[in-house]
Amino acid sequence: MSGLATSNIPVDPVASNPSQPSITSSTTTPDASRREPAPSTAGTTELAGQSVTALSEQEQKKLETAKKLVIDSLRFVPDFPIPGINFIDILPIFQNPVAFESLLEVLVLLTRERFGNQIPDVIVGLEARGFLFGPSLALRLNRPFVPVRKKGKMPGACITVEYKKEYGKDEFQVQTDAIKPGQTCLIVDDIIATGGTAAAAGELVELSKAKVMGYLFMIEITCLKGKALLGDKPMITLVEHDEEE
Repeated sequence: MSGLATSNIPVDPVASNPSQPSITSSTTTPDASRREPAPSTAGTTELAGQSVTALSEQEQKKLETAKKLVIDSLRFVPDFPIPGINFIDILPIFQNPVAFESLLEVLVLLTRERFGNQIPDVIVGLEARGFLFGPSLALRLNRPFVPVRKKGKMPGACITVEYKKEYGKDEFQVQTDAIKPGQTCLIVDDIIATGGTAAAAGELVELSKAKVMGYLFMIEITCLKGKALLGDKPMITLVEHDEEE
């Protein structure tokens, strides 16, 4: 396989955003990141503590600078869309070309840090916020992008799996000819909370007779322990948010 493609565009550091409000959450209301329950104490957000072993010193510096820019671009909105829900808004990243470039730089470097020169055959993105950066990441890696969507939103024959949500159930689909047997897939989404949607996407990959190479998320809500549903598959996380701290 070919090596990972990285951008030559420089990454500029930015100062922390002092106006970001602190987050509080309710023990009985869901978290807006995936509408999941969240603890009642205020939380903190920090860079995911992943050791860098395969990157050069220059790449390590670029990675940390880009991480800082991305996390400073996040916006935290309490009581949205209803009181008691704490919303982690990633959209400001995409309104800032430098921040978006930094996000892609980070994701490519973290993928290389975890997998070396092995590149997934397919990038699989989850509806809907996984669509915001999944196709761009796939383009950087020179790989196809395959969407996973809610049932009934794609034409043609589809593979369907059912997964549990906080209130009831839902269904995910992938088109039957989108992922080829034997391909390795990296599943990407913005946030992992309880892990149900990511696990459902993994099941779709396996039903396509392909392999889950790993998972990549911008943000992990660590207190909800969603990665437990992903088994022993590698998981790459840019930012950790723990609302219990």
